[in-house]
Amino acid sequence: MSAIINQDVSIGANLKKLRRSNGLSQEEVAARLQVMGFSISREIISQMERGRHHIKVSILLAMKEIYHASFDDFFQDLKL
Repeated sequence: MSAIINQDVSIGANLKKLRRSNGLSQEEVAARLQVMGFSISREIISQMERGRHHIKVSILLAMKEIYHASFDDFFQDLKL
């Protein structure tokens, strides 16, 4: 029998943890993403961390660079 997988798993808590472990504010992350060419605000970062805004793969890749993180860091301890 196959396991049931939740379709909308949020990585928001991990985003917040990674941001804080890098000593960055939401405003600083938004500013760094803007320098990389993304049109994003602090409010969008906040919504991502609360699981209320879908994250584009391109932004996830940029955050991976900003946070010096691996993909495993983003998906750590998720309940599927």
